[in-house]
Amino acid sequence: MITIHPLRWGKIYKSLDTFDVIHFDTGEAIAKIGQVNGGMVQMDMRKCDQARKALRSIPTDELISMCEKAAHLFENETLSVGDGTQSVDEFIHQQSASTGLPEHMCRNNMKKNSFVLSNMRKILDALTRGLDLDILSRGYGEEGRNVTVSFQCQSPVLGAVLPNNSPGVHTLWLPAVPLQVGLVLKPGSQEPWTPYRMISAFMAAGIPGEAFCLYPGGHDVGSTIMARCAKSMIFGSAQTVQQYSGNPKVQAHGPGFSKVLLGDDVVDQWEDYLDLMVESVASNSGRGCINASGIWASRHTREIAEALAARIGPMEALPPTDPNAQLAAFTNAQMATGTWAMIQQDLSESGVEDMTASYGPRLIERERCAYLRPVVVHANSPSCGVAAKEYMFPFASVVQCPQKDMIKSIGQTLIGTAITGDEAWIDELTNATNIDRLNIGPVPTNRLNWLQPHEGNLTEFLFRSRAYQIAPLRVAVGS
Repeated sequence: MITIHPLRWGKIYKSLDTFDVIHFDTGEAIAKIGQVNGGMVQMDMRKCDQARKALRSIPTDELISMCEKAAHLFENETLSVGDGTQSVDEFIHQQSASTGLPEHMCRNNMKKNSFVLSNMRKILDALTRGLDLDILSRGYGEEGRNVTVSFQCQSPVLGAVLPNNSPGVHTLWLPAVPLQVGLVLKPGSQEPWTPYRMISAFMAAGIPGEAFCLYPGGHDVGSTIMARCAKSMIFGSAQTVQQYSGNPKVQAHGPGFSKVLLGDDVVDQWEDYLDLMVESVASNSGRGCINASGIWASRHTREIAEALAARIGPMEALPPTDPNAQLAAFTNAQMATGTWAMIQQDLSESGVEDMTASYGPRLIERERCAYLRPVVVHANSPSCGVAAKEYMFPFASVVQCPQKDMIKSIGQTLIGTAITGDEAWIDELTNATNIDRLNIGPVPTNRLNWLQPHEGNLTEFLFRSRAYQIAPLRVAVGS
């Protein structure tokens, strides 16, 4: 069993206060993690300027090359983690054991993070729309129109309060490093593995440790990071997102309420898109904000719900080591039972029907954990409360709604896949401000193009454009 220590600007801090990371099924302790408190974070933030200074000492092009090297190390090599080492297989096993994700899903999420690092040059080119990255490093430069442009970094570090549910979200903070912005991270108590292994890979690739802090700890650590970092991101519930709404210092990531919308011109051929719907709802055990929680169409909705239920309803709770496992465990059994109680309340509403009821019990309780098997419901109107729900497992509402009412009825939507060739409706969808990421055509909601921003552009969040003029200085020559 390894002991993982907090990192304070790249230096190990051996805390006497430790927290056991527990195997979700056996109850065995698989690691100890040293804890810090908010007071330590507050004290360390006095040195945060040194993080950006250390990164700015390395040309951006070299930092990107180091990220590419870190990608290889992260995905393929044994790295130093805590007071020991960690192979790739150990990383996969430990992450699965604490999060409840099947091991093959952990491996896939690992590849996602590695892909982003490996393609950082292309991703930054897309995020900045081709801007010379040296301008971000220097603060100003020529853009090619005989005009000086300036982008001012708004924070020497990016703070992040990280979640436990899916390792894939870590792709969102990775571009900060080649942008020469340090990282102050509070890892999730059940998923410390990705941030620790990633920082280890960064440092092994030659990136200065002075750029990194890892602060495992309680809620006071997270609140201090949010208060002390000029720019930070947080992952949480809809209430968390609402709490930080309109706060320019915070990028809040919550439920996605992502959806598949079938246009009237294609809905009669809905069977052609059933595989897309299954993937959108059930990939990665439905844990991500990019998973579809709604399928919307004007007709055939009951048939669609029946077919979707027939595909995912029979999924069983299998051991995480099983390569066929499609469901993640709820490591906190009470969260599963509480979620099922809320769903049962949803199902009691008029106009709502459980299409997976015939495929056996949905709540599977074990001694230390629980599973929720996929749930597909049919809602005969957008007014049904379940049409606006999202849960952390494969759950989808198939909602009957006229196409003309769809955009105004779907609510805030992180990813909307609209399967249609109707140019007038495409124009309406393009101008819909309640859809963040729009796919036109048969693109599963979970398939992201990493050369486009996912949820907010990190470059625009960390830098601001400003006027910057340079005039030649006339110096009087002394006699």
